[in-house]
Amino acid sequence: MRTIKMQHKPYPKNVGKPVLSLSTPIFIFSLLNLCLIYVQDVQAQVNSLGRLHGRILNEEKEEVLGATILLRGTSLGAATDANGYYEVNNIPEGNYIVIVSSLGYVTSNQEISLEKGQSLKLDLILESSMEQLDNVTIFGKSTAQEVEEQPFEVEAVDARQLHNTTLDLGHTLDRVSGVRVRESGGVGSRMNFSLNGFSGNQVKFFIDGVPMENFGSSFQLNNIPVNLAERIEIYKGVVPIWLGSDALGGAINIVTNGGQRNYLDVSYAYGSFNTHRSVVNTVYTSESGFTVRLNAFQNYSDNNYWVDVDVADINTGKYYPQQRVRRFHDTYHNETLIAKAGVVNKSYADELLVGITIGKNYNEIQTGARLVSVYGDWHRQGNIVMPGLRYRKQNFFIKGLDLTVNANYNFGQEQNIDTVNRRYNWFGDYKEYNGEGSERSRSMYKYSNNNGIATANLRYQPNESHAISLNHVYNTFNRQGSDELYPENDSYDQPRISRKNVTGLGYTYTYSERGNASVFLKHYEQANRFSNFSDAEDQYIIQENNFSSMGYGIAATYFLTESLQLKGSYEKSYRLPEIEELYGDVVNLRGNIDLDPETSHNYNLGLGYKPNLSKTHRISANANLLYRDAQDFIRPRLDNNQVMQIMDNLVNVTNVGVDGEIRYAYKDLLSAGANITYQNLRNNTRYEAGQVVESLVYRDRIPNKPYLFGNADVSVYFKDLGGEGKQLTVGYNLLYVHDFYLYWPSLGSDKLGVPEQLSHDLSLTYALSEGKYNITIEGRNLADAKLYDNFSLQKPGRSIVAKLRYFVSK
Repeated sequence: MRTIKMQHKPYPKNVGKPVLSLSTPIFIFSLLNLCLIYVQDVQAQVNSLGRLHGRILNEEKEEVLGATILLRGTSLGAATDANGYYEVNNIPEGNYIVIVSSLGYVTSNQEISLEKGQSLKLDLILESSMEQLDNVTIFGKSTAQEVEEQPFEVEAVDARQLHNTTLDLGHTLDRVSGVRVRESGGVGSRMNFSLNGFSGNQVKFFIDGVPMENFGSSFQLNNIPVNLAERIEIYKGVVPIWLGSDALGGAINIVTNGGQRNYLDVSYAYGSFNTHRSVVNTVYTSESGFTVRLNAFQNYSDNNYWVDVDVADINTGKYYPQQRVRRFHDTYHNETLIAKAGVVNKSYADELLVGITIGKNYNEIQTGARLVSVYGDWHRQGNIVMPGLRYRKQNFFIKGLDLTVNANYNFGQEQNIDTVNRRYNWFGDYKEYNGEGSERSRSMYKYSNNNGIATANLRYQPNESHAISLNHVYNTFNRQGSDELYPENDSYDQPRISRKNVTGLGYTYTYSERGNASVFLKHYEQANRFSNFSDAEDQYIIQENNFSSMGYGIAATYFLTESLQLKGSYEKSYRLPEIEELYGDVVNLRGNIDLDPETSHNYNLGLGYKPNLSKTHRISANANLLYRDAQDFIRPRLDNNQVMQIMDNLVNVTNVGVDGEIRYAYKDLLSAGANITYQNLRNNTRYEAGQVVESLVYRDRIPNKPYLFGNADVSVYFKDLGGEGKQLTVGYNLLYVHDFYLYWPSLGSDKLGVPEQLSHDLSLTYALSEGKYNITIEGRNLADAKLYDNFSLQKPGRSIVAKLRYFVSK
């Protein structure tokens, strides 16, 4: 139930926050020095007792979770973590037999000889076996397999296979079935993520289970390198209770390289349009449990790619149709550092970390929501200053009770700068006008969203059959800003405040080795406080609106055979309007405070097939049938002057869709796969508000949303090419998007569509010293096709990029 409270009272003035400034050369130099210190420190550690460590993989080169490592005749041992790594410390010198065992694999016995103070690395490949338990065939499983065998419709992407590429997280996800990542331009441009027809904020993003709602413009999916992730989990439709949030159509959880092993991963890439990307990732964990984790990345691009556009002479007005011109005001750069320190494997905490994320970004605005608007000086900049805390403990006070707590608060700022009184055309010519003015809306508005998130998750599992989970997410927002050009403008002092709470309670019953089921309840609550100017009363009226409701769902899975899995799920979910939708982004999105929360009934039916053919041939296939029935569906449209976008509610939208993927591998020599997605989003709003005549666009396909698209890829591996431990990988990827309507087709705009798109990518990677040194060359959009996403905004054409990567692990 929505309520409106109107009152007359002053609101306190905002307090400005300092803007973080990082010097890029100093930033990178400091990181390199830090890495050098790290390497020297790791190499200098020598103890009187020895150490055994390594990684356990299966025959498909996937990590084995929970494998047991024991030294025969001693009490020394360990178990592999989620990444397949293990570590056994304090081993006296001598000869030992190492026993490695895991359910579904043949037990391995290895003889080792350990000298005083020696650190010995032992990596093993376990051979799969079959074991009969209660008439169910059990195979050894990787972490990715464990994730995909949940009752939820979920796909797990092993990001480590892509660490030699120049992909960011956004373009990595663009290759997953059911997913479309749409951008308004090149590097750093505004991104819109779509999953099974739901897009934007309808899909929620998490890093290690922490919502990314308050990370700001300096930390977005299309500027985060894929090297930051170990694994990416894509939940389609129903979302598990431990990912607490108001996701309407699914969730993406990015699992980072936060393992306890010591490693250093450094890379640099350079490519077309003067694009530079640098990445440094490192983790150090001492034997005492002290750990330091650093992730740093930098992106820079001129984004001066070619576009085809109609141009008018700035002085004479002469018209030049379909000119091929370069973008000339689209430079983007960002630098980000994530630092965490703390302890692991202590009696009081499995993980206790404090950290900070700092960074900045600069983004020139070349165009508005359509190419007919062109700018030459307008730009924006922002930063992120976000301290954080993470605590995790298994068997918290009692056996079977696990607790995870995360909290962060973003003090970062954003600024919009539009002060030059000029008018540009696409040739880069401009006409300057006297007096104060701007290209669109004169501004130096600087604001801070003062956004914080706290999450807590409790899970109690008294035995293997039953588990109860309780999750709560609290989100706070308070936008405060000022404009030095208009110090007396009291509109900047008006409140833009939001509070959001999402609480979930779930129960899971594992009825056999064949399957399990989960049921859950969620409570959604949001309170917004804002103001509008009243002409009648000649003052601002402070208003409040509140929302509170319950959601619920169920998910179940069952193995029909050892190779064939059936899963189904249903959820009634809510999605509360996000900050930018309510208050705007000060660039190309206008705020709409009248937005209602959207709700949807989500149904999924999935089938997965992974036969145990042989060690030579491996095949897997999955398909997902979905139905969505959404009310008050939030979607973007162009505003009345066709310059900015604004979010609107549609009373009812339905979507019937299907997506599927098939993959094949031959030994360790070849890997290939293809996926396809079809989604039929229809406007099910028969009568517009206050109308008795059926809407002209009733049952129309929702415009500006691709409905048929897919990917195909193949990789060929040439092992020991040029010597032992060297490998050449040749990879190819195809992207296909069917043409789709830009506007409502029933309004006679069938010719105003986005054309069919076909893009070809090719990559060559040469790895030396078992992957320690890596050289990659990539070609994207090799055919130089015209690619479009948002309102016909053209994306980059053909580009070439080279990447150097160094990786070492102890």
